Amino acid sequence: MTARILVVEDDTDLALALRTLLTRAGYDVVPAADGREALRLLFAERPALLILDIGLPELDGWAVLERTRDLSDLPVLLLTARGAETDRVRGLRSGADDYLPKPFGNDELLARVEALLRRAAPARWAGDSFDDGLRLVPERRSAVWQGQEARLSDIEYRLLQILVRNRGRVITTDQLLDRVWDDRDGTGRERVKFAVLRLRRKLRQAAGDEAADPLEAVRGLGYRYRAGGDPRGD
Repeated sequence: MTARILVVEDDTDLALALRTLLTRAGYDVVPAADGREALRLLFAERPALLILDIGLPELDGWAVLERTRDLSDLPVLLLTARGAETDRVRGLRSGADDYLPKPFGNDELLARVEALLRRAAPARWAGDSFDDGLRLVPERRSAVWQGQEARLSDIEYRLLQILVRNRGRVITTDQLLDRVWDDRDGTGRERVKFAVLRLRRKLRQAAGDEAADPLEAVRGLGYRYRAGGDPRGD
């Protein structure tokens, strides 16, 4: 099945180049020239990936990213002419999955798109539920587990979102540090352990069952969301 990509870029030349490149690579491209059009198309088209320029007119990319995270957990690749570390950190902490400053090479863009689509499970949208009883509630940054809502911190919600998106796959501690805290040096591994412990405790409390936990610690590697709520693991 052809992956659909929403490309939000107000530079007409770059937008045409991106559409041509991605179409030739076999993707179904939906273009948007501004933030308001992007949000309209986002829910109408339900793409598998969002490529988002930060410097948009009227409604900028930051606002689009924030609203996107209220609607879905689909992967987001940010494009920006600004290479400042503060912008990269802001983007990742706001829920983006990757960050590519302009100018960039065609091969690098395609490689990042392929990696994001390969890693991500099918996007979930506000109101969607999993067969095992979990539902993410992006607008409240919470999760409904076994019929009961668990209110989460931003960090806990982001952790759960990443693990759910990669359900069944082990996400390493270093990957979580990079994607949740932007700690690429891996200097804060204990914070992952304690954040996951707090998240698991909240899910168990919501279910009223200490055994009702969809997360699993994989010794020496990291964590995963067990597809189907498989009770194995600790």
